[in-house]
Amino acid sequence: MTATAFLAGIGTALPGAPVDNAALGRALGVSPEWIDVFVGTRLRHFARDLDTGEVRGTLAGLCARAATQALDRAGLDPADVDFLVLATATPDRLLPTTATEVADRLGLGQLPAYQLQAGCSGALQALELGRALLAGGAGAGLVVGGDVTHRHLDLRPGAARRPAGELVNYVLFGDGAGAAVLTAQPLGDRLAVRGVLHRFTGLGRDPGQIVHWYGAGDAVPDGPAVTEDYKAIEEFVPGMAAEALWETLELAGWQPQDVDYLLPPQLSRHMTHRILDRLALPGAREISCVSDTGNTGNALPFHQFDRLAAAARPGERALALAVESSKWIRTGVCLEKV
Repeated sequence: MTATAFLAGIGTALPGAPVDNAALGRALGVSPEWIDVFVGTRLRHFARDLDTGEVRGTLAGLCARAATQALDRAGLDPADVDFLVLATATPDRLLPTTATEVADRLGLGQLPAYQLQAGCSGALQALELGRALLAGGAGAGLVVGGDVTHRHLDLRPGAARRPAGELVNYVLFGDGAGAAVLTAQPLGDRLAVRGVLHRFTGLGRDPGQIVHWYGAGDAVPDGPAVTEDYKAIEEFVPGMAAEALWETLELAGWQPQDVDYLLPPQLSRHMTHRILDRLALPGAREISCVSDTGNTGNALPFHQFDRLAAAARPGERALALAVESSKWIRTGVCLEKV
């Protein structure tokens, strides 16, 4: 398959020092061992000090840092950018969009700036849209993804007494951003996009995760702002990942033995192991980062792409998958180093 887009430069950003399970356990009033047994993640970063509550960064700031790094890696200037697409589930504000705030920080004007409201699948949805814009005549663009979940952490006394289904959100997630320069010609990291999958599969199904937004006119909510059906996620996500794997391979015209690197969905380290068992690509080398970053939502695929760009040699191929459990979306992308 002829590539219509290339990842030319990748950038990532994480706020502050890493927070280990001991520090998070102290803040929540739970044991570090419980966190390890539940999710298997060792570290994460927050744009907020867990001891003082001080907010030390914004999503727009993290995304701008990642995008600047991506441009540097690609050897391009902001003037070379024809569009910006940003995916997030946790924008800084409803308006103005975080996408326009990032464009402003980068000095980008007179260009399309799109914002996709999406969970873990958003980074690959942004890649799909960017690829279409290149096919429409653009020369280069920025696709960006990031999330800051610290605003949903209520660390007042009693957090440890929350139900496990609510407390799991406190230990799964972290804050971060990532970005890639998408070009019509092979430049920089030269990762050719061979196929992109994006499928909504939640017709008639209850959501696995709900994140509420409450305005001043809303009634005081009876429940938490974030809820997660972790049992449903454990049940459905591995199968959805397997379906995405085969569909994405078909789009690219690849066989399983053609894949050198597998970038699996990154909900948590324990969940990644379950997914890998289901995917059964024994010849592919795993590229994961969730143990060291926590689940950073739309940032995670870019952190995996960053590791892939450093490892892949010309001719090697990679398959990346992301699954969103809010209303069940499966996505995938095939990449080849050229």
